[in-house]
Amino acid sequence: MKEKLEILLLDDETIVGNRLGPVLEKVGYDVEVFEDPKKALNRINEKEFDIVITDIMMEDVNGIQILEEVQKKSEKTKVIIITGYATVALAREAMEKGAFDMIAKPFRPNDLRSVVAKAADSLGYKK
Repeated sequence: MKEKLEILLLDDETIVGNRLGPVLEKVGYDVEVFEDPKKALNRINEKEFDIVITDIMMEDVNGIQILEEVQKKSEKTKVIIITGYATVALAREAMEKGAFDMIAKPFRPNDLRSVVAKAADSLGYKK
């Protein structure tokens, strides 16, 4: 088993990546932060991540498309959706398409840390 879980964090709001990337790194994860969904998709096609955290509402490519692309590439990668537009319909669609979990913005960094820890646990990752 590898030393660190590898996480891709995608949100088109700079502040989200700037705040959450270091929060996850401090816990001991390897984190790559993206604001541009097209660049994130390119990276997803280059490398298999353990966990992908993605916003839903973005220009050009949305979080559901990211989720679908990740699943085409890797069945084991856990996808966590973060969104400021949480609706029951959106949550249902994301979960039906295989998202591991969904967190509504605004949330505390600890909320994300605990969902990531659950995803890590489901992957058999032990710190």
